[in-house]
Amino acid sequence: MLWKCTVCRYTHEGDTAPEACPKCGAPAEKFNSLSDEDTQKIYTSDRTNDIHMEIINLAMAITELAEEGIEINLDPPCVSVFEKAKQEAWVIKQRSKAELSGHMEKGKW
Repeated sequence: MLWKCTVCRYTHEGDTAPEACPKCGAPAEKFNSLSDEDTQKIYTSDRTNDIHMEIINLAMAITELAEEGIEINLDPPCVSVFEKAKQEAWVIKQRSKAELSGHMEKGKW
């Protein structure tokens, strides 16, 4: 069973709500049990949320590497490739962030 804190939206898994919210410290009575439908949304989307977060991390790594390549400034064509990689990484990161935001709005988090 899943329980959601009405104060901070932390989601707890267990037979009962926790005595205190691990995130904000709210007491057990501030937790609501989630419906079977809402629970299924969270369980079903758990892996895709993790994938989006990993894509965001990879895009950030690409950005850091591209910035290093730009700073080295070997030659204009090389710098151009790094600049394009940095721009594309931004788009990839923003796309996944937008999808995660949509998941949260739909209760899939």
